[in-house]
Amino acid sequence: MCKDRWTFCFLAKARLILLDHAEQSVGKHTGIGSVLRYKHVTRPNTRRVLSNAGQTCYNSDMSAIPISSQPHTHPTSGKTDLLGLSLAQLQAWLVERGEAGFRAKQIYSWLFEHLATDFAQMSNLPKALRERLAVEACIGSPVVRSEQHSKDDRTRKILLELADGKLIESVLMLYPPLGESSERATVCVSSQAGCAYGCTFCATGQMGFDRHLSAGEIVMQVLHFARELRSEPWAARGLPGSKPIDHITNIVLMGMGEPLHNYDNVLQALRILNSPDGFRLGARHMTVSTVGLVPAIRRLSQEQLQVNLAISLHAPTDELRSRTMPVNHKYPIKDLLAACQDYISATRRQVTFEYVLLAGVNDTPEYAHLLGDLLAPLHQFAHVNCIPVNATSAGYRPPGGDAIRAFRAILSEHGISNTVRAERGDDIAAACGQLRTRFENRRKALPVQTG
Repeated sequence: MCKDRWTFCFLAKARLILLDHAEQSVGKHTGIGSVLRYKHVTRPNTRRVLSNAGQTCYNSDMSAIPISSQPHTHPTSGKTDLLGLSLAQLQAWLVERGEAGFRAKQIYSWLFEHLATDFAQMSNLPKALRERLAVEACIGSPVVRSEQHSKDDRTRKILLELADGKLIESVLMLYPPLGESSERATVCVSSQAGCAYGCTFCATGQMGFDRHLSAGEIVMQVLHFARELRSEPWAARGLPGSKPIDHITNIVLMGMGEPLHNYDNVLQALRILNSPDGFRLGARHMTVSTVGLVPAIRRLSQEQLQVNLAISLHAPTDELRSRTMPVNHKYPIKDLLAACQDYISATRRQVTFEYVLLAGVNDTPEYAHLLGDLLAPLHQFAHVNCIPVNATSAGYRPPGGDAIRAFRAILSEHGISNTVRAERGDDIAAACGQLRTRFENRRKALPVQTG
């Protein structure tokens, strides 16, 4: 387990919640942009669940819907998105066009060290190459449709419109120094537009699935906030002497979508961000969360990339988990825990189990004992994040403080380390899907302009 402090965020339906459990574990607000000529398209009310890691998903009738990975080309212009290329791929791309391969490192430096947004900025490249790049390539730069900052400016959320009109959300969470730990800046990243899994407590899960994000679209979310901090370093208010932070320290793939459903693009993005020639973010400062895609978990265990793994568990029995997480019908708890055990055996890394506490549903002492028994065989390699859910339109309520403390005490009796996540961004509706939902509702209300 990473000995440095690290952060998980879970985007539940009515809020964004965050955990920082280093000591407990091993290791401009702007308004809505101008929008014209939007038409609302009604979609079939189908809920889809995955059949395997990234190839097919299923609708409610269990008929197959093929899903393919996004290419490295821009969806509307046909240009190559350089943010989605590894250094080797960029070298090959240049050589295929008769350009010198060594230029790839120079371009990579401009993209990930200088955080350039325009090829004209790349002053050490020949003018002819800069002009050619402008014609044949692009640097992902979506439109920010909405941006919100929390009152304490520690949480910032953006709604991004991609080139094909799809909307995704990203969140920046900022932390002042605490104890011996330094300041941190964590980006919560989306991996898909929408989600195929239909978890009942998640707003994004209720939207349905649109498409996978490309590796470049994943990377650009991190670079957006990296540029923001580079331009205006952040320091906590009311903490004299707090050192400003001007760079991203952590990322968590817990935004919109299921990361392991978009396996290849997600791993490509992580490797680009981890590359010593690229963004240079340590793998142990990256966390991937999953609803429990068993084949993908086993595949991830064999990757030479030491990212953190979080499992959205939320129930200790198949009967209960299937009620809130349809994916459990495909991958029941027994299979999920076996995959986690294989992951631990292969990596010797701790797995975090996320558990949303729903009052009167899964927060009783009985369920606490069942959860403790379920995870006890994993010993010190299991950690539970207890997440009190906020009140939602789905009718869920958070348990009271006494119930939460009792639940945690029982887990501790079973030898299971556990923490409770602190809330972040409630005043800006930072929960996954909320900003997109509000924006789309306003968009629907606009008159359609014709002619």
